[in-house]
Amino acid sequence: MKEKIIILDTTLRDGEQALQASLNANEKMQIALALERMGVDIIEAGFPISSPGDFKSIQSISKVLKKSKICSLARCLFKDIDIAAQAMKYAQNFRIHLFLGTSNLHVSSKLKKNFNEIIDMATSSIIQAKRYTNDVEFSCEDAGRTSIDNLCSIIEAVIEAGATTVNIPDTVGYTTPTQFKNIIFSIFNRVKNIHKIIISVHCHNDLGMAVGNSISAVEAGARQIEGTMNGLGERAGNTALEEVIMALNVHRDVLNKYTNINLKEIYKTSKIVSQFCNMPISANKAIVGKNAFSHSSGIHQDGVLKNRENYEIIDPISIGLNHCKLNLTSRSGRAAVKHHMQKMGYRKNDYNLNELYVDFLKLADKKGQIFDYDLEALAFFKKQQNLREYFKLEYFDVQSKLSGLSVASIILMCGTEINIQKATTSNGPVDAIYQALNKATLYSIVLKKFHLVANGEGKDALGKVDIVVQYKSRNFHGIGLATDIIEASAQAMVNVLNYIWKSTQVDKELEKLCK
Repeated sequence: MKEKIIILDTTLRDGEQALQASLNANEKMQIALALERMGVDIIEAGFPISSPGDFKSIQSISKVLKKSKICSLARCLFKDIDIAAQAMKYAQNFRIHLFLGTSNLHVSSKLKKNFNEIIDMATSSIIQAKRYTNDVEFSCEDAGRTSIDNLCSIIEAVIEAGATTVNIPDTVGYTTPTQFKNIIFSIFNRVKNIHKIIISVHCHNDLGMAVGNSISAVEAGARQIEGTMNGLGERAGNTALEEVIMALNVHRDVLNKYTNINLKEIYKTSKIVSQFCNMPISANKAIVGKNAFSHSSGIHQDGVLKNRENYEIIDPISIGLNHCKLNLTSRSGRAAVKHHMQKMGYRKNDYNLNELYVDFLKLADKKGQIFDYDLEALAFFKKQQNLREYFKLEYFDVQSKLSGLSVASIILMCGTEINIQKATTSNGPVDAIYQALNKATLYSIVLKKFHLVANGEGKDALGKVDIVVQYKSRNFHGIGLATDIIEASAQAMVNVLNYIWKSTQVDKELEKLCK
């Protein structure tokens, strides 16, 4: 009998910590739903004590998840635990995930305690968490650098206190696969009540060994793997779930393990996370990179043409990657667009057909023929824009010279009011239109990042602009998509301005509640 490996995704918690701009509630919801469709067992949705926004997002997600279990992180402090439980009170069932440093370095220099005090904190916190749920996970932070005697002592104590899962994190990506496997072996051999719980692993990638360490831990008896899509996370990131899942699948007969993951959702989920998190995927990234199934060498090309298995250990179709070119034009109807979206693996709930079709026709009039990457880009863009639009750009005009000033004129709808502005700058057309938009909104913002990529090929490729701006010490991410680079840049800034406006409304609501 094959044994199941539980997959815990922490993209929305550990992954988001490393982003340049926080995800908004809609983006978190879209990622959570994509993870649930992929078959993730447990979704760690955030750290609710950290901010009101995180609390509200977790609360919203807990109301909609039906198959995946929701989980929240908490320090070994009663206030953290109580807030975590409140955030998930609408969930059918949930997990509280406690963590506490156990290495000598963390105990002495960070926590300023002795190890007996650490054990007391851990056990009392587990008892508190058990008041809210029977599913309590405890993480021995920096387990990779914790002495095996101390590690076994605290694991035995937290099991006795009622923990149901014990996580062994390689928090700083310190160990090698052999070292990490020996740690897991030692735990199973030395902890007398180990049979009562599931051992989990959470590996970081500082030495590039996160996936290798996770697989070696499974070989030693671990039955839960924690990670993120695309390997997002602190510093060099976490275990890339798409990699570890496919490694388990390719070697399922040797490892004798399986997961509940729907493999055909992997590529799409990876793309959703990349788009919403504003974290491009490296071309040579395993499993989901652009070059993961490309072949340049003549010998390799010849071998693949004769039999793909000569140089491919994974069928790209198995992860939902369709290399289909679509013959769509402005004469195509809704049925054709819907058919091709289904062919690429999208369900009807993944996008709004009417909105997508309107954008499709506009783009088809400009480009003539539409391809799969065009449709995907439009669908993702609409998801990114799926919020109440307070600001809407009705018109813009930019005049620029090779040497000299650029002049931008805009008409911006601000709620129900029309705002007309003009700006002149020597820094080019994009800066001119940004200054005009800033004049209209009066937001004091700083542009931190501007990134332009071509989505597709040729002169009619869609230009995708990603920007990050700072407003009142917070970072906001915006995206714009158009065949015209200036238009894409303007859309990205309007997108950001709407996020800022919405966040200010949320802050006002929270202020009222506090009063």
